[in-house]
Amino acid sequence: MEVIIENSAASTCTLAARFIAKVIREKPDAVVGFATGETTRLLYRELARMHIEDGLDFSQVHSFNLDEFVGLKESDTGSYRGYMQKHLFSKININSANIYFPDVLASDIPRACADYEEKIATLGGIDVQVLGIGVEGHIGFNEPTSSLVSRTRIKTLAHRTIQELAKNFPASSEVPSQVLTMGVGTIMEAEKVVLLATGQEKAEIIRKTI
Repeated sequence: MEVIIENSAASTCTLAARFIAKVIREKPDAVVGFATGETTRLLYRELARMHIEDGLDFSQVHSFNLDEFVGLKESDTGSYRGYMQKHLFSKININSANIYFPDVLASDIPRACADYEEKIATLGGIDVQVLGIGVEGHIGFNEPTSSLVSRTRIKTLAHRTIQELAKNFPASSEVPSQVLTMGVGTIMEAEKVVLLATGQEKAEIIRKTI
C-alpha cells in the first residue's frame, strides 16, 4: 500500500487520472472499476480531458461500476448509471456494449449478482478499481462489519448512509433503501486499487483505515 498526500482535491484526482491512464495505455482493453461521488467528479473530468487533449483511448476498455440503487433506471434522480453517463461516458469514446452495472431491475437479484461476478471473471478480473470511502469507513456500500470475502450482493443501507446520500435526491425519503454493491472480496481481487479521499471530514477515517 502506498499513501500519497496531495495539497488539493484537484491535484489528488489528476494524479489518480495519470495512474489510471497508464494502466489503459499499457493494456488498451483494461477492465476498470468505477465509483461515484463528489471526489470522483474531478477524476472523471481529468480523464475526459486526457481523452480529448491527449488522445487517451477508451474504445477497448471495459467498465464495471461499484454499485447501483435497486429499482432505479438511468434516467432516475440519483442513479449512478446516470451519474457516470453525465460525468464520464458521454465525454469519452468508450463502447456502450462494454459498460456494465449490476442489474438492479432484475426479477432475480441473487442471479443478477452472480452474473455480474461471472462477467468480471470472464474478462480476467478488474485491472484497476476506483474507490471512495464513507465517513464511517464503507467502501462501495459495504457497511462496517461487512465480510472481507463478500461478493456482489444486495445490501440495506444504514440510516447514516441514507442521510449522506440525501443531497442527491429531492428528499431523504426518496433515497432507495437497498443497493447492489460489489463485495469487499470482489474489490480486493482487483489487480490495483485507487482509493480517493478529500476534505477534512474524511481525515479521521483515513487515519483509522491506514
